[in-house]
Amino acid sequence: MKENLDKAKIANQEGALCQASGEAFYNVSQYSLRDLTSRGRAQQLRIDFEAYLDGFSDNVQEILDRFKFRNQIPTLVEADALGGLIAKFLDPAINLSPRPVLDQDGRLKLAGLDNHSMGTIFEALVRRFNAANNDEAGEHWTPRDVVGLMTNLIFQPVADDIQSGTYLVYDGACGTGGMLTVAEDTLHRLAADHDKEVEIHLYGQEVNPETYAIAKADLLLKGEGAEASNIKYGSTLSSDAFPSEEFDFMLSNPPYGKSWKTDLEKMGGKKELKDHRFTIEHADDPEYSLITRSSDGQMLFLANNLTKMKTNSRLGSRIAEVHNGSSLFTGDAGQGESNRSFAQRLSKQGH
Repeated sequence: MKENLDKAKIANQEGALCQASGEAFYNVSQYSLRDLTSRGRAQQLRIDFEAYLDGFSDNVQEILDRFKFRNQIPTLVEADALGGLIAKFLDPAINLSPRPVLDQDGRLKLAGLDNHSMGTIFEALVRRFNAANNDEAGEHWTPRDVVGLMTNLIFQPVADDIQSGTYLVYDGACGTGGMLTVAEDTLHRLAADHDKEVEIHLYGQEVNPETYAIAKADLLLKGEGAEASNIKYGSTLSSDAFPSEEFDFMLSNPPYGKSWKTDLEKMGGKKELKDHRFTIEHADDPEYSLITRSSDGQMLFLANNLTKMKTNSRLGSRIAEVHNGSSLFTGDAGQGESNRSFAQRLSKQGH
């Protein structure tokens, strides 16, 4: 297909190439991964493997870049491990795809790997090879049962009120995308149980490049290219990727006990911070500002969600968010402090 499009001098080739591949991504190199197993010389394998990587579509290129994958190739070649790594990915006893592997009779041979399982693998690798990565209080992956509880909290009370239509689901600290994909599956199931047809669009933002890459890759591998384009890289606090969007359902497990000083500096410091999400006041009382100390910004993620709630829909919006209670109300999450006076005022007024 690539050759035909080039001959026809067609510039915009993405749609046709995705259609030809049957996926939300494609590869136009002359190699398949299996072709590379016949390379005897390490340097030739490196050249051909890099050509194979270069053949992927732009959405995959971004994933490779966020993983800094090409930076690892010289080390693999030097250790004579690149060929062995490729062989592992081609091992018929391993299935890293979200789709199941069936035998010739159509029976299940290897189950597919869902988002949470891939996230668990990644977490195990991080813990094994970079134990310092998760030292800070609020950086961790959310257990599957907690995600299930959160989705039930936002969906079950309104299950009977869900109508056929389009729903937007958002996570401003989406990690590997586990909350979004579980929420999508849950909403589809509830809608089907009530004989409703729903279209769901996922939106997420993540500041860690590796977990962002996993979230995007997971959606691409499942054929959800449009949803993958709604996963954005960067800090939700200082670089909100969806400033004008409103969402039906929002889930999040934001970091707590973690400094947001860098974000604060990017936004001009407390005196210059004009972001409408965090400078809300009530009756001209500045103590209602949602700006916390720079040592702990978890409540800012909640404020971010509040500004993205729908006000003109029948169901409105529903939010489920994980917080460290001691940090939110007393500022004790190993360090940090959230705006205690604001929290106390809210609790006194019954909000």
